[in-house]
Amino acid sequence: MKRKVTENIPLKIMSILVGILVWLLVVNIDDPIRTVSHVVTDVELVNVAYIDNEGLMCMPDEDQQSVRVHITGKRKTVEKIRTQDIHAVADLQQALSLETDPVMVPITVTCDGISASNIEITPRNLKIHLQRKMTQEFAVSVASGDTKPATGFEIGTLTSSPEKIQITGPTSLINRIGVVSAGIDVNGAQEDVTKTVTPVLYDKNGDRFTETQMRYLNFSDVRVTARLWKIRSNVNLKGDYTGEPAEGYYVDSVITVPDVVSVAGNKNALETLTANGNSIEIPAENIDISGKTEDYEQKVTITGILPEGLKLISGSSEDVWVRVLILPVGSEAYRIPTSMISVLHQPEGMQSAFVTDRIEVRIRKLQESLPDLKEEEIGFSIDLADMKEGSYELPVEVNLPRGYELVEDVKAEITVSQISSVENTVE
Repeated sequence: MKRKVTENIPLKIMSILVGILVWLLVVNIDDPIRTVSHVVTDVELVNVAYIDNEGLMCMPDEDQQSVRVHITGKRKTVEKIRTQDIHAVADLQQALSLETDPVMVPITVTCDGISASNIEITPRNLKIHLQRKMTQEFAVSVASGDTKPATGFEIGTLTSSPEKIQITGPTSLINRIGVVSAGIDVNGAQEDVTKTVTPVLYDKNGDRFTETQMRYLNFSDVRVTARLWKIRSNVNLKGDYTGEPAEGYYVDSVITVPDVVSVAGNKNALETLTANGNSIEIPAENIDISGKTEDYEQKVTITGILPEGLKLISGSSEDVWVRVLILPVGSEAYRIPTSMISVLHQPEGMQSAFVTDRIEVRIRKLQESLPDLKEEEIGFSIDLADMKEGSYELPVEVNLPRGYELVEDVKAEITVSQISSVENTVE
């Protein structure tokens, strides 16, 4: 028995191969019939003007997102069919009745090379709702998204022509519209960009309208223009004030934080900026120091005071702090480098560093006939005795020549830390 199984092995293998070859020939020559299925999501509704005289429009049923199409035919034919080759149409004039809700509109599907008898649709009808037609105007919001022009340029203005559009559609869809947005790409641009675009609609929850919903709305395209402005860096800010301090006090100086900004502007605005010494003045009415006896600081929103045709560059803070230094008559404010401060009794094995590069010192003359002090005539020291590692705000000892006195105490921020040692090991 064992010998019979192993007899004529080459012949048996050849028989198997011949069988496979015959099967392949039968499959390819006979081309058997089979059925394939496709999901179609874009059923076209036609002859919608059929209900226009009644002031009605169609609204898709949200529960019916798609239909399934079954196509039967020879394997070679049906396997080549793509979903985009299938055309599904619902003719409103063929609706079973316009009095029902939803209205059931028969769907007809066609596909090149396939007879209608070999196509089945599930469901057979498109469900729609009839609603009153509504037309409403909406302002167009223009946006550039994440796109940016070339280095040295900023978007100065974004405009739409027209600035508002009429949208016509079913009442429920029109009432959902929250934002009408027109986008423009300015990536790498070095000059103004103008494009014709189709607006995108967002509902009142911020969700974008679907393609199906958009098909039931009628509106026109818009022409969007992005005007590019050149960037001007290191524009000086100058503060001014109104009023007078209390008697016995005077204004020493006015400083702004920041003291320079970067702006973008059109040609005329930048030319005017150059003529003004590349500086922008903060109007005096923003800072009133009437009756003040000490420094006065006020926050100003710079966007509200920029000349026409100028804007801050993207990412800049809109706030500027204007500080008016108010001193007693006969006194003066000095900005002293912290490098001039002597550090006394620094603990062994420790090092120190000042947090800022300068401190402010206010000094008053006891007699008007005395000359103004020079920085090198003043002595400064700070005592670190018994200080441990950490950050401190410590008093600064100020030694003045006779006839001068401090207006107020002086402090400095300093950090104390251990000196790190690096051991070199030689093998």
